[in-house]
Amino acid sequence: MALPNEAALPHEPIPYPFPSPPSLYDPAPEYLRLLDSQPVAPVTLPDGASAWLVTRHADVRRVLRDPRFSRSAAGGPDAPRVGLMIADDSIIGMDPPAHTRLRRLVASAFTVRRVEELRPRAAGIVAALLDRMQALPHPVDLVEHFSLPLPVQVICELLGVPADDRHRFHSWSDTLMGDWQQDPVVMQDAFDALSRYIEDLITAKRAEPGDDLMTALIAARDDEDRLSERELVNLCLGLLIAGHETTANQINMFLLTLLRDRVEWDQLRADPDAIPRAVEELMRYVQLGDGGASLPRITTEEVELGGVRLPAGSAVLPVLAAANRDPSAFADPNRLDLSRADNPHLGFGAGVHHCLGAQLARMELQEALRGLLRRLPDLRLAVPESALRFKPGMVVRSLEALPVTW
Repeated sequence: MALPNEAALPHEPIPYPFPSPPSLYDPAPEYLRLLDSQPVAPVTLPDGASAWLVTRHADVRRVLRDPRFSRSAAGGPDAPRVGLMIADDSIIGMDPPAHTRLRRLVASAFTVRRVEELRPRAAGIVAALLDRMQALPHPVDLVEHFSLPLPVQVICELLGVPADDRHRFHSWSDTLMGDWQQDPVVMQDAFDALSRYIEDLITAKRAEPGDDLMTALIAARDDEDRLSERELVNLCLGLLIAGHETTANQINMFLLTLLRDRVEWDQLRADPDAIPRAVEELMRYVQLGDGGASLPRITTEEVELGGVRLPAGSAVLPVLAAANRDPSAFADPNRLDLSRADNPHLGFGAGVHHCLGAQLARMELQEALRGLLRRLPDLRLAVPESALRFKPGMVVRSLEALPVTW
């Protein structure tokens, strides 16, 4: 990997990652300073590797969309180890045309039309979960009884994962979504265990096909020869993890944000038709993680970005959380504005790696808020916010529990 040359360095490299921000509701202050003074900044990672941190909205969007910033190259042996453990031959780790081929195989399951067909089922799951919650003694753990089982059930039904198996993959998923500085052997063990589970499930579905996405992907592998066996396993694995982990934690962080002073909560109660727009603003505003960089890219040729010349082979770390607070893209960016109309947020990414399940996540988040606002209008935290505990070392903020009452 090429190191930044002296001519390209506007300042000395900054140690990265930054300490966790002091607030759950704002990015680390270092990002906001860089937005103003050094939007493309050289950084040094814990292992001594060099990279470029990108914070401004226009520059981050370009990194995500410009094919000269390669995800595939970021899987090389010299690439920085930042964020999730991603297999080189997974859809997230590929560039076109290989990425395009895999994405087309599953895109039909996540179109606006298909997702809208799933909305009544998701609303039914929300209602059933709330029925059970309302029968429990207070306080109730929202993580255990609502925010986790909702997306787990939706993605498992879509893929065809048996109901009795749905608890099995969550601990593996937690490890794979965990601290990118943890022991790589632990992450590899979790990856291998989850891969074996998917392999066994594929074998079972070959024997007894179902009316689900996994069966359709198996047919694309066996009948149409459009997938290798390894691609099939990785694709199912990625969909299973991505289809529940972030959405569950978004529900939690959305609620913490809305219940912070209840003004926004009461605003949505009074105007439930505003929920879709509110979800977009919450996607922009909420700090799902500690604000760390997104998956790295590697430049395939020399590129000028934000006035800085990046040599070919440079590692680039786009920071979506900072880009979503860029005053050049959003008026009053540090204020939550549920009526915000012009909202080009990057919460779902951009370009060819724009979140495949964005429409599904939007729908689930809308239905989750709709159900909670309608059924539990007086919902509130049952403990002080300072008493909440997050699982250590997670890429996304993952609450151990969210005790609520009403």
